[in-house]
Amino acid sequence: MKARILTALTPFALLLVTPAGAVAAEEFKPQDEFKLTPWIELKLGPIDMSINKFVFYLFLAAAATIFTMLWIARRLEAKPNRVQTAIELGYDLTNRTITQDNMDKHMAGRWFAFIATLFFFIWFSNMIGFIPLPVNTQHKVDVLGLEVPSFAIYAATANYSMPLVLTIVVWISYHVEGIRKKGLIGYLKSWMPSGVPKAAAPLVFGIEVISQVLRLASLSARLFANLLAGHLLIIIMAGGMAVILGSWIVGVLLVPVGAAFWVFEIGLVASLQAFIFAILSAIYLGEATAEESH
Repeated sequence: MKARILTALTPFALLLVTPAGAVAAEEFKPQDEFKLTPWIELKLGPIDMSINKFVFYLFLAAAATIFTMLWIARRLEAKPNRVQTAIELGYDLTNRTITQDNMDKHMAGRWFAFIATLFFFIWFSNMIGFIPLPVNTQHKVDVLGLEVPSFAIYAATANYSMPLVLTIVVWISYHVEGIRKKGLIGYLKSWMPSGVPKAAAPLVFGIEVISQVLRLASLSARLFANLLAGHLLIIIMAGGMAVILGSWIVGVLLVPVGAAFWVFEIGLVASLQAFIFAILSAIYLGEATAEESH
């Protein structure tokens, strides 16, 4: 029981108070932080609709996005406070830098709400993912006789299914917009750069088809990989390595490194990845409806 508690609390480095070797290295499995044990089982035939940690974090991100937008919209002031100022900066970022700079005026007006929602939803999901919450049901802690989940960090964007679904929505959307504006043949022709010799056209077109398909992987994997790697680094540095090596001294030395990674992920990676996903989505939409071929 003691080993389980200490392993579960590695993000907080509470294992440092444990003598070396008290937690067996084989008992420490960082991947357990990403297991999705059903909290409430709910199956509709072959479809698994169970409520688990992933669903809970999706709900938190969606609720935070909706609440923030509605709260600010109903409390706009001529002299904005700090919260309103921050939201207005985010609005300006998504409206100008991300949307208007990569689409024509008509497209920007149509797709701004989608791009802004995409940015803020991913940003909230990333940020919430670095807040320790009692969601680790793999390792529970005895509190006054009650077995309660231990604290852990987890991000919905560190589960590949979420970035992939968002990417599929974006991918289908910009193809539909391109076909709507140019027609199917005209849209496919726009994939060909101008000035390509006829002999090389099939090869170039084939490469473009492959690149379009690979966008499904590149756009989703970038967000997923960065968040997953960040969480694993924090878990390992903020106590995990001490468990593996069975040395509290290693934990003492690496906790500041884990804290530095945590600050770095919150201060840069969480926002940067939301920005990159949103701006690439806007670029793809803009390219699909641009008059000139790229």
